[in-house]
Amino acid sequence: MTRTLENLGLGASEMELVRVAHRLAMAPRLQVLDDAALLHPGRTVLILTLDVAFRDAAGLAAAALVESEQPELRVTSAVVQKSLGHELAAWVAAVPLPGDGLTEALVTAPHAVRLVALAERLDQCRHAKFWANRDARLRAHEEAQAVYGPVAERTDAALARRFAHWSRAFARRLRQESPIPPD
Repeated sequence: MTRTLENLGLGASEMELVRVAHRLAMAPRLQVLDDAALLHPGRTVLILTLDVAFRDAAGLAAAALVESEQPELRVTSAVVQKSLGHELAAWVAAVPLPGDGLTEALVTAPHAVRLVALAERLDQCRHAKFWANRDARLRAHEEAQAVYGPVAERTDAALARRFAHWSRAFARRLRQESPIPPD
């Protein structure tokens, strides 16, 4: 991730902001020892930098800290505020998470916030195949098709392509899964 940030031309203080945010995001994940969870903060930053050429250091730091799937892995606003300041804590809080009103929240969010939300959720979706809970996998697929994909189409062509590709591939995977027979 550091080399990618350097290649983007981020300055030393900007890179340090992203690295500190990444370390904060990793703290609760080190207790879980789940590869997808461990890699998520860095992968979200890489999706933004490599696919979208996103260069806003505060947005990249926020992206490392956003967690839309596992609340127990979220870094509290108080910890973000204490470590990185009120502005970054507000940045993280501005990113809409799945739930009621998601479409409106994404569509009305500033462009940079929408990009962070889309990149974070795309990375979550990419690893949904490993989730034990089939209902959660189905929900992620439905949200990607109904909300995240259409919002990505209005926001960024690269993210729209990636959501569309994931959605098609995941639909095939879901069709291949055999349903659990009733008792």
